[in-house]
Amino acid sequence: MLTNYVKIAWRNLVRYRTYSLLNILGLSIGLTCGILIYLTTQFHLSFDTYHAKADRIYRVVTQIKHDDVRFSRGTPKPLGEVLRRDYPFLEQVARLERLHGRIVSVPNAKGGFLKKFDETRTFCFAEPQLFSVFDYEWLIGDPQSTLSAPNSVVLTEKYAHKYFGTANPIGKTLRFDNQVNLTVTGVLKDHPANTNLTYEAYISYSTIASLPNAKESLQAWTDVNSEAMCYVVLPPDMTSDRLASAFPTIRKKYYQADDQSVYNFTLQPLSDVHFNTQYGGRMNKTILFAMTLVGLFLVISACINFINMATAHALKRSKEVGVRKVMGSSRWQLFSQFMTETAIITLVAVVAALILANLGLPGMNKAMSVFNATMSLSDLLDPTPLAIMILLVVFVILLAGFYPALMMAGFNPITALRGRLTTQAVGGFSVRRSLVVVQFFMTQLFTIGVVVVMTQLRYVRQADLGFTKDGIMLLDLPNSASTGNDPLKQETLRQRLLQVSGVQEVALGNQPPASGNINQFPFSYDTQTKPEGFDVQSKIGDHNYLPLFGMRLVAGRNFRATDSTSQEVIVNETVVKRLGKLSPADVLGKRFRIWDTDKTIVGVVNDFYTNSLKTSVKPVVIVNDLAQSHMMAVKVGATDLPKLVKTVEATYNDFFPEQVFTYKFVDELLDEFYRGDRIMLALTQVFSLIAILIGCLGMYGLVSFMVETKSKEIGVRKVLGASAFQVLGLFGREFGRLVLLGFLLAAPLGWWLMNAWLQDYVYRIQLQGWMFLVTVTLAALITLITVSFQSVKAALMNPVKSLRSE
Repeated sequence: MLTNYVKIAWRNLVRYRTYSLLNILGLSIGLTCGILIYLTTQFHLSFDTYHAKADRIYRVVTQIKHDDVRFSRGTPKPLGEVLRRDYPFLEQVARLERLHGRIVSVPNAKGGFLKKFDETRTFCFAEPQLFSVFDYEWLIGDPQSTLSAPNSVVLTEKYAHKYFGTANPIGKTLRFDNQVNLTVTGVLKDHPANTNLTYEAYISYSTIASLPNAKESLQAWTDVNSEAMCYVVLPPDMTSDRLASAFPTIRKKYYQADDQSVYNFTLQPLSDVHFNTQYGGRMNKTILFAMTLVGLFLVISACINFINMATAHALKRSKEVGVRKVMGSSRWQLFSQFMTETAIITLVAVVAALILANLGLPGMNKAMSVFNATMSLSDLLDPTPLAIMILLVVFVILLAGFYPALMMAGFNPITALRGRLTTQAVGGFSVRRSLVVVQFFMTQLFTIGVVVVMTQLRYVRQADLGFTKDGIMLLDLPNSASTGNDPLKQETLRQRLLQVSGVQEVALGNQPPASGNINQFPFSYDTQTKPEGFDVQSKIGDHNYLPLFGMRLVAGRNFRATDSTSQEVIVNETVVKRLGKLSPADVLGKRFRIWDTDKTIVGVVNDFYTNSLKTSVKPVVIVNDLAQSHMMAVKVGATDLPKLVKTVEATYNDFFPEQVFTYKFVDELLDEFYRGDRIMLALTQVFSLIAILIGCLGMYGLVSFMVETKSKEIGVRKVLGASAFQVLGLFGREFGRLVLLGFLLAAPLGWWLMNAWLQDYVYRIQLQGWMFLVTVTLAALITLITVSFQSVKAALMNPVKSLRSE
């Protein structure tokens, strides 16, 4: 019987090719989205789970409390040594510090270099214990000894090949930041993509002590660098509470009384590192949950299409059912026959979905490139994903096929053979309407999301940031005093660049007004000896900094070009407000003590954003300290940009031949703040289009059903004088009500969801009526286009054909 079911099912699918293709198309699209979303979710949930001690690894993080709370994934550098020495019950303690913007060169035999590279976020200082905390695969070297000596470095296989080609890297030398030579002592296998430990080179932690101005930080308890992290491994039988209870004792022992309430340490499980955005996590679990719901909705929507198409198609097969019942088929046999057809369609759709998913994976990996995603269909072959995939297929077969099969198996044979099945016998409009309303609801919910996200991102791009961002190129300058922080050398380079055609202004500083680097420091004001109740963000800038970035003074003056004392500062309006002053002029000439040095406030600048619009304007101080300048801002006009960049590069290389010339424009830097939101927008747009496509197939199924069941009614209306336009009104009213009902369900939920998303932005748009009007108008237009073909065909049909049998 099973062979017979399959044979007949296949014949029916071939006979009704259009019906079969539409069902396969709808199911395959829904399943494709489900597969892609599942792979993405599984990829993020697998981060760092492959480490043997993953459930016992914790990162110590810091909460810094002033008038607000700042969360840092870093800790004071001495904390790790204290934990290792004073708390021997800990299985392992390991410190590491990620490095930014360092120059690495491969020396030659003549004292020069063969290659030089600008390395950002790929190098770190690490203790040898790190290799006992996490599971690394070693190609060459001993985990216990490779980082035991100063000036040693362990490379990944990729970076060993990058620096030394196919030669054996062990014992080779790298010049780090033009300051120290590092000896390669080990090579690691390249990391998997699903890890937050994305470092390509590990320098021995003991090397820090040999670097200029770095030794002091090893003993500084109030210096919390977000890149200086500490990991611990607890014994198998210990809870995290035991170690957490030791932190108050550490604060009391190593902090002064005023600071004990400021710095608080807590433990973060390794499983939370990837998802906790407060401590630098890169993926919000709420987004993963939302994506999972989206995937489930799209699969259910595809199943709804199948149900609508199958029940609409049932009228054409009513006589077949009647004959089968008269010939002795039981209800169970008919049910099995139709479920077999559903299973065949679903399996074909699964094959098509796997092909489509494989074609879509490069795009999904590109969208997740910030995570170095390398997802592939082979990930589905693991036991857990394979079991989930099988369950998904069974779920789709049951959800899509159960109701139509049960309904058709229950046909009355006499009524079916006479061709007088009622609307209720094939499911009626009520079930079909409900299913299509669900599709309209999901489609319009996605559309609301697209409109709101696009509007917010456009607002972000057009917002007044308090400074100019267009046409400003940022150049990195060396950090060391011997090569870069020479005021005379900086001024000479500035004058040379001003002679380049297209260069309008040049300024020195340490970062643009808005950047991802947030440095906050305590300070004291005027005659106060204790720090104020809030910290300030610091910016370094010379007398050209404010004019180049178009920042406006509201009181006082700019820095003097001739000032070389570094004793002058400019604060923003928020500092004035937080100090409780009524006028910006009230702070001019007052003492401002920061970095253990007394300085004088000479000006007040307008408020400006120091980060994305997701954060409020912060108190900022701009210090005229050329010794700390390691950035040059170059404002360019409308000119041949590639030619200008080459000229600037040549000029830069004349001054710093040992450096790597790198540049970035300010507007590109600011765009990185919203990369996650742009990914969200792109995915929402894609899912919206898919939801619309699946919804169109559902509407096609419903309008086909209406044409079948209302053919005689349409014929009678036309005989009685109804025009084609009036006949079209039947379909318009029906679908208009469904669109409106779907909108009434989607609008409040869409408002709530998007209002919650907008809360991430301190400066945001307000939800307005036109956004929802656009949504319902677009849904109505898409509906009109979808149903017009079948409805126009029905309106123009000769009434004689439909009334012939009466």
